[in-house]
Amino acid sequence: MSRLVASTQRLAAALRDVEFSSPVDCVYRTLDYTWQAHRKYLERFGKGPKRVLFLGMNPGPFGMAQTGVPFGEVAAVRDWMKIEARIDKPVREHSKRPIEGFQCQRSEVSGRRFWGLFAERFPDPADFFKDHFVLNYCPLVWMSATGANLTPDKLPVGELAPVEYACMVYLQEVIALLKPSCLVGVGGFAEERWRRAAEACGSSAAVGRILHPSPASPAANRGWAEAAGRQLADLGVW
Repeated sequence: MSRLVASTQRLAAALRDVEFSSPVDCVYRTLDYTWQAHRKYLERFGKGPKRVLFLGMNPGPFGMAQTGVPFGEVAAVRDWMKIEARIDKPVREHSKRPIEGFQCQRSEVSGRRFWGLFAERFPDPADFFKDHFVLNYCPLVWMSATGANLTPDKLPVGELAPVEYACMVYLQEVIALLKPSCLVGVGGFAEERWRRAAEACGSSAAVGRILHPSPASPAANRGWAEAAGRQLADLGVW
């Protein structure tokens, strides 16, 4: 077992019994029910060191929640990365957010934009993952009673404390294992978490951000790939 796989298993275990109150109605612990696919992702592409690490916030309902890969829209994971595996069910499944795994027909717009940019530049994923790797800060998906997605910044600070601690430990371990020279947050939340983790573990890696590809962002809807490409060039990544 690789050290990255072992570290990820420790993160999953640390978050397994954390409970949440209103407005959270349902929690998907993606590292548990998508583990077969996520482990393939780690073992195939996570062998370090890496020059650049990208960080997202937490899984999207039609991305990592379905495939076990960060920003993992089905087509990108199955057709470009060539990863496919059995996806189980979360302990409690919300009726409006079914887990269909690689049979999911919904498109994760953020994932389509994100991986589409890299697939265009690197037709062979091995060329991308030689120097880059992508992970999420937190592997949990929170939903309200209506099935609406709840991001970490919308949850009570007190209830997030054990989550923040476990995720920060994980980020520091990943930095130590993969030895990046550049840490890129996908959005401001992720950038701030990279800064905290780098400072805590004494990493000298440069920290920056790119625009989040979410369709909720007007700026992203005006040409995300072009904007992100310029930002990556400015950061010296490309």
